[in-house]
Amino acid sequence: MEYTILILLLPFLSFLTLGLGGKWMSHRTAGMIGTVVLGAVTVLSYLTAALYFSSPRLADGTFETLIPYNFTWLPFTDRLSIDMGILLDPISVMMLIVISTVSFMVHIYSFGYMKGEVGFQRYYAFLSLFTMSMLGLVVATNIFQMYLFWELVGVSSYLLIGFYYTKPSAIAASKKAFIVTRFADLGFLIGILIYGYFAGTYTFEPDTLMLAKGGAAMIPLALGLMFIGGAGKSAMFPLHIWLPDAMEGPTPVSALIHAATMVVAGVYLVARMFPLFIEYAPSTLHIVAYVGAFTAFFAASIACVQTDIKRVLAFSTISQIGFMMVALGVCFAADPHDGGLGYMAGMFHLFTHAMFKALLFLGAGSIIHAVHSNEMSAMGGLRKYMPITHITFLIACLAIAGIPPFSGFFSKDEILTACFQFSPAMGWIMTIIAGMTAFYMFRLYYGIFWGTENKELHAAHTPHESPLSMSFPLIFLALVTVVGGFIPFGEFVSSNGHAYEIHLDWSVAATSIVVAVVAIALATFIYAKEKQPVADALARRFRGLWTAAYHRFYIDEIYQFVTHRIIFRCISTPIAWWDRHVVDGFFNFLAWSSNAGSDSIRTLQSGRVQQYALVFLLGVLALILILLL
Repeated sequence: MEYTILILLLPFLSFLTLGLGGKWMSHRTAGMIGTVVLGAVTVLSYLTAALYFSSPRLADGTFETLIPYNFTWLPFTDRLSIDMGILLDPISVMMLIVISTVSFMVHIYSFGYMKGEVGFQRYYAFLSLFTMSMLGLVVATNIFQMYLFWELVGVSSYLLIGFYYTKPSAIAASKKAFIVTRFADLGFLIGILIYGYFAGTYTFEPDTLMLAKGGAAMIPLALGLMFIGGAGKSAMFPLHIWLPDAMEGPTPVSALIHAATMVVAGVYLVARMFPLFIEYAPSTLHIVAYVGAFTAFFAASIACVQTDIKRVLAFSTISQIGFMMVALGVCFAADPHDGGLGYMAGMFHLFTHAMFKALLFLGAGSIIHAVHSNEMSAMGGLRKYMPITHITFLIACLAIAGIPPFSGFFSKDEILTACFQFSPAMGWIMTIIAGMTAFYMFRLYYGIFWGTENKELHAAHTPHESPLSMSFPLIFLALVTVVGGFIPFGEFVSSNGHAYEIHLDWSVAATSIVVAVVAIALATFIYAKEKQPVADALARRFRGLWTAAYHRFYIDEIYQFVTHRIIFRCISTPIAWWDRHVVDGFFNFLAWSSNAGSDSIRTLQSGRVQQYALVFLLGVLALILILLL
């Protein structure tokens, strides 16, 4: 499969073409180049998946790991080097499908959504760069190559979030995302260096001789530090603060980066290093599970009160990524040699979530395109104006709520089953969070399409359905959401490569369905009417809690206080004073004393021969006197 190198080269060439020559192109030409290239990448990704998964399994029942392209980039020793190449195995091939599909739909969708925008060509260049970076990350043959593309993903995110660079809030959001994820990536880099030193390699399979010499004891530390990088990229608490503000970028960017692909990079990292976690650091997976569970609950609580529809979806994304982390974290409770229910469930949910969350964000973009506002107060009653957006958005809401037969039900049910196998407490906690998900998503749905219509605003600007370029991706993703749950995912992706047959645990499934239905019924009772007296009464009764949740429990303010009042004022300011007055003062004194000394003796270099002769004579006489005496 040497042709798979084109999957990386084509979007890179698209980026160079549009980035260097885009200003001489029309919007249509630039958009067509980016879209056609991503269409070709999508075809190649699907071809790769078809050939790979249809190939005969090995004698032990697993799929062969292929490295069709690889070369040594930086050799260090005979054993240690950094390679660049392409690795194909079940999870990397699955991620090729996810990334190429969502990116292709976003490219098509952007034709309508970004029409007439200044910087249209630059926008498509950045999309190509991001897609290439994310594809390079998932097919990396070693952890250092993954890190290089990981950083390119961060740069692409910075560029796309700050696309509206004349808008102060977009500039602040792009810097915030870049800085927060860089702090997390420092932990990732240190973990990589520790791993490379003690494992004797940067590949995903450590050197057994190095581990036998004591390196195995350092692997848990290395993996824990790598998880910090994954937690930053996947917006896990307390590194989640960048993701809601990242909604300042164009809405298709939110669908591509902050819902379906970039934010799951952390999940992919844990899944890629999963054999090492299981073998050398199973206790670290406890931490992954607990961080994921708390993040899922925390984000769901905030999503229940947000009024900006993109921020509701942003916190929903954080919560759903938490579900995937929990699935990976509880996996070692099951027998890893039996396929790893949690691992398979986490990857399955990554796949289904990418499709229906991209659908939700693109649906939100269609709504914003129609009413020119992100606030639910500007919406209400839109179902009669936007039937396609309404139906597709409803399908996505049913999927994320876990209602059968939509895809989210099947993947989330497997996660809940794995959680109950881990511990009943974890199972019930995640079931409650799943119920909260159904509640806030249908609060969002009713607030947009039912509820109180803003007739004054709608009279001034009548909402309308989006053009075909925007509607087609909605319909396509909705169809995938409807049928995606019936894909025999476990036959292709499992923790040890063996086929894993999915069995619904109907006791868990029935419980989750009942909880979801009750949550939807509650949201219907509170928000489906034109007036919401119950919601208003609850907001007044629990005003303190509502206000705290609306302001994201003041985590951003806490960061601001710690950085500005403690770090900057109490630490940085005294250090700056010491540097300015003591260090700089000392060197300034050296310069001043040198200048003063030179001023006092420069008359000795007058250029007058008589003076030099006199001084020379006096010196000779002085030496003679010294010798005589």
